[in-house]
Amino acid sequence: MRYIDVHCHLDGGHYGNLDDMLGRVQAAGVQKIIAAGFDLQSSELSREVSEKYPFVYFTAGFHPTELEGYKESDLEKIAVLASHKKCVAVGEIGLDYHYPDTDKDLQREVFLKQLYLADKLGLPVQIHSRDCAEDMLNVLKENAALLKHGALLHCYSHSTEIAAELEKLGIYFSFGGTSTYSGSKKARRTIAALSADRLLTETDSPYLPPKSRYGVFPNTPESIPEILQNMANIKGVSLEEMSGKVWANAHLLFKKLI
Repeated sequence: MRYIDVHCHLDGGHYGNLDDMLGRVQAAGVQKIIAAGFDLQSSELSREVSEKYPFVYFTAGFHPTELEGYKESDLEKIAVLASHKKCVAVGEIGLDYHYPDTDKDLQREVFLKQLYLADKLGLPVQIHSRDCAEDMLNVLKENAALLKHGALLHCYSHSTEIAAELEKLGIYFSFGGTSTYSGSKKARRTIAALSADRLLTETDSPYLPPKSRYGVFPNTPESIPEILQNMANIKGVSLEEMSGKVWANAHLLFKKLI
């Protein structure tokens, strides 16, 4: 059985001894991890972790709520990081309207610049999207030409109807621990409705633990088997079949995974 976590965070010192935690992750059968950057520092730290652990890859980019210290010249540094052999995507990038002081114009500007950067570098993007469904759909439709190297909506939280529109653009969707809760009806309906060819597994560790670890912090990529089993149950297929599909999907999207 092969498991993969396509989006987690390994920076911040949440896990204690990282060697020990990643050893447990491998023992749980999780064979590959993608550590997501959310600003320049976290992207650099994710690169360092990927260089130490052969089964860890990373992304580099600016998260929409992490733009306070953003400078135009930072994109050049992201481009250098993204050119690293183990950087599989530009991300996480996107839109987030959750907070009342959101600068929507700045978020959109930086998001678009990173979409252009990813396209220029021939890389897919990992997209964060919260409380902005219509705007996100419109931005991606208007800029579909920039998505030809692939895109992932991580920890997907919008409606099944929006997902159907995004699926037409060839976008992938990853789901994490929240999808294992019986109350997460929207996520479960969306997993059921989407083609299995578009599904991926993530943890967004150290956040969003699955049902069996409710209230536990930090969550870790050790949760992937539970998340995948839940996905298989929803799709009505065996764990083995779902594992193979997710593994193949990840390698189709993130072509620098080896």
